[in-house]
Amino acid sequence: MMMMRYFHLALLSTLLFIKLTLILGDVGTATSYGPPYIPTACDGNRREQFPAGNMFVAVNEGLWDNGAACGRRYKIRCLSGDNRPCKGDIIEVKVVDLCHRTPCPTMLLSTIAFSAISRFSNAKINIEYAEI
Repeated sequence: MMMMRYFHLALLSTLLFIKLTLILGDVGTATSYGPPYIPTACDGNRREQFPAGNMFVAVNEGLWDNGAACGRRYKIRCLSGDNRPCKGDIIEVKVVDLCHRTPCPTMLLSTIAFSAISRFSNAKINIEYAEI
């Protein structure tokens, strides 16, 4: 009986740890942006800069860090938005560009990345993100 309690405690702790990994992240906003994706501020016209699966983002000035953001990877999840757009998944993305919109959300997600976490392609969503 005591072993079963320890097993349940260990299982619960593991599940909580997995769910809490992004709670230490920052909160921001995101929208989708579509092609053309090149040239980018990171690697110009090089198509090799885009990760497999096209899970990438452009970031705002606050995250850009004078270009040091190029190549950084983030975990992102949708928190909320109008009409409950969130799918509940956590995605991993790579920074390939600086956002040139005014005003710019925290991140502009490629259409593929955005559709992985939002049910609506034209939504503005609240996100939680953490560098990995």
